[in-house]
Amino acid sequence: MSQQSQFALLGKRRFLPFFVTQALGAFNDNIFKQSLILTILYKLAIEGDRSVWVNLCALLFILPFFLFSALAGQFGEKFPKHRLIRAIKLAEIVIMAVGAVGFAFDHLWLMLAALFAMGTHSALFGPVKYSIMPQALRPEELVGGNGLVEMGTFLAILAGTIGAGVMMSAANHAGVVASAVLLVALAGYLASRAIPPVSAANPGLVLDWNIARQTWVTLRLGLGQTRAVSRSLIGNSWFWFVGAIYLTQIPAYAQQWLDGDETVVTLILTVFSVGIALGSMLCERLSRHRVEMGLVPLGALGLTLFGLLLWWHSSGHVPAAAPQTWIGALGQGQTWWVLLDILGLGVFGGFYIVPLYALIQSRTAADQRARVIAANNILNALFMVVSAILSIVLLSMAKLTIPQLFLVVSLANLGVNAYLFSAVPEFISRFRLWLRGR
Repeated sequence: MSQQSQFALLGKRRFLPFFVTQALGAFNDNIFKQSLILTILYKLAIEGDRSVWVNLCALLFILPFFLFSALAGQFGEKFPKHRLIRAIKLAEIVIMAVGAVGFAFDHLWLMLAALFAMGTHSALFGPVKYSIMPQALRPEELVGGNGLVEMGTFLAILAGTIGAGVMMSAANHAGVVASAVLLVALAGYLASRAIPPVSAANPGLVLDWNIARQTWVTLRLGLGQTRAVSRSLIGNSWFWFVGAIYLTQIPAYAQQWLDGDETVVTLILTVFSVGIALGSMLCERLSRHRVEMGLVPLGALGLTLFGLLLWWHSSGHVPAAAPQTWIGALGQGQTWWVLLDILGLGVFGGFYIVPLYALIQSRTAADQRARVIAANNILNALFMVVSAILSIVLLSMAKLTIPQLFLVVSLANLGVNAYLFSAVPEFISRFRLWLRGR
């Protein structure tokens, strides 16, 4: 019997409501976060350096992943997942109500409190998001389901970022944003009501509320799994390290190396997100409906190749007299090469990340899966913080240019993945078999 396309999952109740719920959550996160950043930069009367407040926003959103991921992993195993998701989405409505009041009255601290709460909401949702799929999907559907989720997540992030810019340009921007985040939160909760029952994996688990101790225990649990799983956690977090550097530097890169305005930034982010979505979608076909470790080395090679090409195609830049729009930027041959490189980074990033998520899910015991994914989230947050620190050191202290930073990251990608593949030779052996069509 022929295999169905992964898109057939969007017609099944065991997947569609969950898919809509998680996509709306990512969409709302980015509407709120980006609207808050734009409010700080352009709308509020703030004394001092506004960039300090913008960096505070980034910190407040990522901090809950350090603080609450371990607790979220315990929740994801102790409680029925459909009920847990509904409770989390109900909390989102309350959080967005607080944020809406903050926007309506230009109350910065209320908006910051809501941002921290949304980070907590996302930290709690992460483990149940990835641990529910192996219970809801058949083994041959796991890669396709993960591909759809990654596609939906990145497109939702892009849509939320662009949508925030559009809403903030409205005359009554505060009312528009407040209404939007509340409506999206409500829609997410209603979608979660349609998720079929999914039983608790470990209902007898005793909750440990000591955050520091449980975080350490959770990390040990994740890194104490089989080599394939534990190194996949590291590979997953390395992807977010690399991705965070590219996404953080894109605005400055577009301004300094393409002489572009905000529309050029949006163009690059769109191409990158479409690339991730395309690569994620292709994983199912390339993996032949199975969890294929062989795609990970292919993704790693592509990330390095297109990173090197991005550095190469950034050379010989001659500054323009004035910032140009995306239409003007497309009139230059260099821009097309840069966009091709960005698209390649996205596509091969999809090849890299989707099989790693599927491998972690498929090779972790059901009564430990949510906590292992929680360990993954803690590591992701740690790696992204380190990426920010490293970028500051290399750009500000070592005086590298942004393309040179991309060169360093591309070469480091070879070293990190050489370690991962030497620690788990199955990645390379499966890659060779995949190339032979086996």
